Amino acid sequence: MKDVDMTVSMFERIGGAATVDRLVDAFYARMETLPEAKTIRALHAPDLGPVKEVLKRYLGEWLGGPKLYSAERGHPRLRQRHLGFPIGNAERDAWLLCMRGALDETVVDAAARQEIYGLLAKLADWMRNQEDNPHDARAAPR
Repeated sequence: MKDVDMTVSMFERIGGAATVDRLVDAFYARMETLPEAKTIRALHAPDLGPVKEVLKRYLGEWLGGPKLYSAERGHPRLRQRHLGFPIGNAERDAWLLCMRGALDETVVDAAARQEIYGLLAKLADWMRNQEDNPHDARAAPR
């Protein structure tokens, strides 16, 4: 008798495409409304529809779901794709604030939510491409 692989992807664990869709919608709703996210919202086009669809495909695949992102756009090359946008500590923190709230709202499994957030925090930190100016009020904690 063959061993059956009983591993469940994070995508399946959190509820699949429906949860990823809700997560991305909640993320961008926060980006639209939180004052702390004003700077990262300004980096996006007025119509968030297309970027929402891209993030849904990316996160779905990243979490172990169907390879929709790669089939459409190839290798993610996330850092390269974001080099045209200034991403420092403030932008990383604003992005993570929106994502933390969206995860809290949409992912019921607390352990999965924490695991996803930890991995996204590492990814967001790696995406930084700007040195924060120590004289910039945004860069210094108060």
